[in-house]
Amino acid sequence: MLRFTILFFLVVLGGADRSVAQEKVEARGITSTIKLEEVIFGHLTELNDKFKLRATELTFAPGGFLGIHHHVGPGIRYVLSGEVTFTEGGRATIYKAGDYFFETGNVAHTAENKTNQPLRILFVEMLPRDWTASTVMLPKAN
Repeated sequence: MLRFTILFFLVVLGGADRSVAQEKVEARGITSTIKLEEVIFGHLTELNDKFKLRATELTFAPGGFLGIHHHVGPGIRYVLSGEVTFTEGGRATIYKAGDYFFETGNVAHTAENKTNQPLRILFVEMLPRDWTASTVMLPKAN
């Protein structure tokens, strides 16, 4: 199972087109701060020096919105405060403070703060080692 998980991450990340992430995803009322970024090195030798983990804190002002997008790599999200309306495949889910959720990175979705309070989310993502750009990208046209 571990090897399957590693292979899944390698396939998802290996297929990311780095130039696509340079295009603009619609965004309003959002600020982000990278809190930690470390290159992976440990017992999972298939990942060593090829990938990194990045922790980023995002703040959505009331009414803040991130338009339809994908992510470069998979990641875990943790809602620090407020609530986010996460819409994927036409289905909206509301995550509140204390909730965790997972994003594969390759499924188009939106995120919105529909409340009158700020929303803070911690993103922990797996990325290619040399990735320096934003991790959100426009979905590829079919």
